[in-house]
Amino acid sequence: MPGKKHGPGIKNPDAYEEIRKGGASKEKAARISNAMASEGSSKVGRRGGKAEPYEEWTVDELRKRAGELDIDGRSSMRKGELIDALRNH
Repeated sequence: MPGKKHGPGIKNPDAYEEIRKGGASKEKAARISNAMASEGSSKVGRRGGKAEPYEEWTVDELRKRAGELDIDGRSSMRKGELIDALRNH
């Protein structure tokens, strides 16, 4: 597959690419696309969407999440930089 932007563990590559185009991180896109392949997209879609968009999070909340994902340089990042780092880690 030319232009492949994912690893061999992706079970639903088309869904993965669409989710990534929507701004999701690689980890999140892989998790969602693999769940869609295993459980079906309608089941996964019904349970999603509970978190607020990053733009509505506080800087402290964003830094905490960045820490959970071990993103380097998070302590000196501004809100926009944190959001970008979280979406593209």
